[in-house]
Amino acid sequence: MTMFQKFKYYLLIVLFTFIMNNSLFAISTDDNSKQTDIVSPAKELISRLIGDRVETIKFRRIEPLHGCETFEIKARNGILSISGSSAVALCYAFNTYLKDACNSMVTWSGQNLALSDVWPDYEKEKTSTPYKFRYYLNVVTFGYTTPYWDWNRWEKEIDWMALHGINMPLATVAAEAIAERVWLKMGLSKTEIRNFFTGPAYLPWHRMGNLNTWDGTLTDSWQAGQIQLQHKIIDRMRNLGIAPVAPAFAGFIPEAFMEEHPELKVKRLSWGGFPEKYNAFVLAPDSPFFEDVGKLFVQEWEKEFGKNTYFLSDSFNEMELPVESKEAKYQLLEKYGEAIYKSIEAGDPDAVWVTQGWTFGYQHKFWNKKSLQSLLKNVPDDKMIIIDLANDYPKWIWHTDLTWKTHEGFYGKNWIYSFTPNFGGKTPLTGEMKMYATYPAEALSSPYSKTLAGFGFAPEGIENNEVIYELLSDVGWTNKAIDLDEWLKTYCTARYGAYTDDVKSAWNLFRHSVYSSLFSYTRFLWQTVVPDARRVSKIDTSDDFMQAVELFLKSSEQLKSSELYRNDAIEFAALYLSAKADICYKKALKADSVGDDSKATCELDKTVEILLDVDRLLKSHPSYQLETWVNYARKQGTSPEEKNWYEADAKRLITTWGGFQADYSARIWSGLIRDYYIPRITMHLKNKDTDLRIWEEKWVNMPWTSSTKAFDNPLKEAKILVNKWKSCK
Repeated sequence: MTMFQKFKYYLLIVLFTFIMNNSLFAISTDDNSKQTDIVSPAKELISRLIGDRVETIKFRRIEPLHGCETFEIKARNGILSISGSSAVALCYAFNTYLKDACNSMVTWSGQNLALSDVWPDYEKEKTSTPYKFRYYLNVVTFGYTTPYWDWNRWEKEIDWMALHGINMPLATVAAEAIAERVWLKMGLSKTEIRNFFTGPAYLPWHRMGNLNTWDGTLTDSWQAGQIQLQHKIIDRMRNLGIAPVAPAFAGFIPEAFMEEHPELKVKRLSWGGFPEKYNAFVLAPDSPFFEDVGKLFVQEWEKEFGKNTYFLSDSFNEMELPVESKEAKYQLLEKYGEAIYKSIEAGDPDAVWVTQGWTFGYQHKFWNKKSLQSLLKNVPDDKMIIIDLANDYPKWIWHTDLTWKTHEGFYGKNWIYSFTPNFGGKTPLTGEMKMYATYPAEALSSPYSKTLAGFGFAPEGIENNEVIYELLSDVGWTNKAIDLDEWLKTYCTARYGAYTDDVKSAWNLFRHSVYSSLFSYTRFLWQTVVPDARRVSKIDTSDDFMQAVELFLKSSEQLKSSELYRNDAIEFAALYLSAKADICYKKALKADSVGDDSKATCELDKTVEILLDVDRLLKSHPSYQLETWVNYARKQGTSPEEKNWYEADAKRLITTWGGFQADYSARIWSGLIRDYYIPRITMHLKNKDTDLRIWEEKWVNMPWTSSTKAFDNPLKEAKILVNKWKSCK
């Protein structure tokens, strides 16, 4: 080889090395040692936000630090460079730059993209998450928020996940289509299987064994549509390097399968105050069918959607197994743990069993140390992940020690530290920001951090309390407690475009009122008609909260061009006025109880007047409208009858629910206030012979259309209304 040939050879090597390290060809290595492009999916996502301007950003792949996803940001002289070790790290880095450098924000309810022509100077040194996984969603989010979503809405949500650093979401869409294939192979007819399922909005509780047949049954078009939708969801997640958690068999069987096999040992469980015919049957763990069915669940899922690693199985959600003695209980739990794991392993030896740890805290008396140790005893440590679902609830609701402390880091199993900031998709402001900002750091410095595999949040319903989810997303990328003073300054500036003195004072009061509390049942009395003695409603409507709303609205002239400021102003004012309506309604009930009809009517009229204005205000809010909920449901139908049924199913969940769950998912939504809540309280006080349960059922089943007219200038009207009712005490 001549010197010239050698020079060309080495030049080619140098050029090849440069190209392979260049952003256009950035690669990473996955678990199967396949080269994976991490830049293209990140660029495609970011382009959906900022269009062609994404081409002005330099992307680069870097190695993770200490095995943890890492990113770095540099912007100098108008040149923005983003480096990351994964597609999600690149997306989270860009979102961080948007907030910190561009005073911009992307949320569920809208955007504040105030991008200048030149990328502002900014630098963030290499930052790593301390968690392998950032987990997201709750089994019941697929009822309280997502049951009727289409691909367009799911695409936006997956974009939101990546921008917020999430890499391990629950993915249970189409679980019933897969289950149907399994039960067909087990000899059941399609009719027998379909009778086992619930209506779409209730499928989460069917998957957890709480409920069968209620408000069903599913159609061919539903099953096919869900398979098609799940393909898009899973493909996009995998494209971004996000690891979906798929559904697995938890032991619940159709009654028809029992009839086919009368020799089976089963236990009937109970839940939610439903009649026995809607309760589930759980297969005995020593039945050979347990492994056979569980194996098919995994295999059929992977046959349709490809090989997966993480599979969710929850067998005892809010239910206790009937046992005769403590020893029998421990033996049975040991067998169930082994049976569930082996059924998943039989389907895929590489699979990992994921389970929600909610019930371990919720039913802490049943799940003592020996109970949980029994369940976990025969499962390999590296083949299980426990999601410690609700670290906010021991302090606020259960009044116990944190579950992960009680169970010593789950006895060597991998676990994920999680919060559950919302129950039922309720919309009032709630959540303790200080706890969210500080608690996880304690776990990272604990003796149990060696098996702490992730951090996450598992809200029952989303598209509410956006500040909480922005905060929790950032918690997933630090091993330290977050300084809320600095964090809120960045948050408000990014959200509204400025941090005025009044906004600062308002958020300081929000932080020390509604966002220093957490309640399961955040409902006003006008939403439940009469006090709910079993599930006591609590909302922070203290003077601090009311003053915070008044202060926030003072910045309306300065910030009115901000979409997110307008949205928040409408939301805060609506809650303020809802609290004033509650004052009037309580007075009406009291007057009625002593026979003062005149005063009762007067106070009821005030209540209705305020609530009608709240309904009109929320007509301009993108997240709080019954119309959106109903439209998603109706779009799933292929005939007028199907459309009506889907609508009824969706409306039932957020109103009467079923069992003793009525008003559990109470939403403060435009349309729902005008056409459901106002008629109920009016009938209760003025038409006392009316059977509300009959009226509610009729309302659920009657097709609904919005009759609410939005205010021409809702922000201006919000200020007028708050001032009008300010003196109402």
